[in-house]
Amino acid sequence: MVHIMGCSLKIVIEESVEFLDKQLKQTRTARQRERIQILWWLKTGQVKEHQELAHRLGRDTSTVTRWLQKYRRDGLSELLEVKTAPGQTPHLTSEALTRLKERLELRVGFKSYGEIVEWLKTEYGLELTYATVHSWVHYRLKAKLKVPRPDSAKQEVVAVERLKKTSSRPY
Repeated sequence: MVHIMGCSLKIVIEESVEFLDKQLKQTRTARQRERIQILWWLKTGQVKEHQELAHRLGRDTSTVTRWLQKYRRDGLSELLEVKTAPGQTPHLTSEALTRLKERLELRVGFKSYGEIVEWLKTEYGLELTYATVHSWVHYRLKAKLKVPRPDSAKQEVVAVERLKKTSSRPY
């Protein structure tokens, strides 16, 4: 039973001091560490009052109360469970993404991100913005559009070959 406001906390911590100590050293997230820390302080008898727990952690007393109630009701595993929001479904389907990767690996590739937008629209019916396609290709797939720069019509082939042979830079 948890008593608040200056009274001693009365809660049974099932885990041993050694187990909690080991968990404190192994945990990677601050969120889990502070929750284990509360249990460790209570188990070792270093803290006996609710407000002192809240003060040591820099948390509101209602937060500490909620955590202790969750521990009493559901145990350590539920207290430490990290819940994440489901998030938005990806704009690109897995099939479209796979084919896009394959196409980007080809020597011909795409001429522009706008061309990719049109290709995704005609092939898969996906209405994606230029910014979305650029983000996927450039940042997530780390791909580059593989279109060589056009050669000048005025350029002399012999002069280019001579430059390649005599230059110290690799062409």
